[in-house]
Amino acid sequence: MQAIDQGRVMYQGTGRRKSAIARVRLVPGDGKLIINNKPGDLYLQFNAGYISAAKAPLETLGLEGEYDILVTAHGGGLTGQAEAVRLGVARALCQLAPENRKPLKVEGYLTRDPRSKERKKYGLKKARKAPQFSKR
Repeated sequence: MQAIDQGRVMYQGTGRRKSAIARVRLVPGDGKLIINNKPGDLYLQFNAGYISAAKAPLETLGLEGEYDILVTAHGGGLTGQAEAVRLGVARALCQLAPENRKPLKVEGYLTRDPRSKERKKYGLKKARKAPQFSKR
């Protein structure tokens, strides 16, 4: 949804992955990534994989230095949050211009990853790990 914030045009998108949720806002700027009011590289612990994953949709469209990414993320771990940011950015870019949808869809950035942790079953140590079998 396009919104106006203090006179600036803003595009919003929500991304989810595992138990992580990221509310993403794209604001015209110079390419900063800010997650929970911290610089993105500090929040993502300077992990190049996480940082590039979060910015990947912008790089696909060649818009790296044109928009600031403002994120509120909670739940899950860093991997889930980084991938939730990626989905949120991709959804926000679709609002920016409808023609952005096709290249993002081809790269798989608009697909919500449905995988989540499987529940533990009774009689087992984890979801599938069984206690050691003893024949005698």
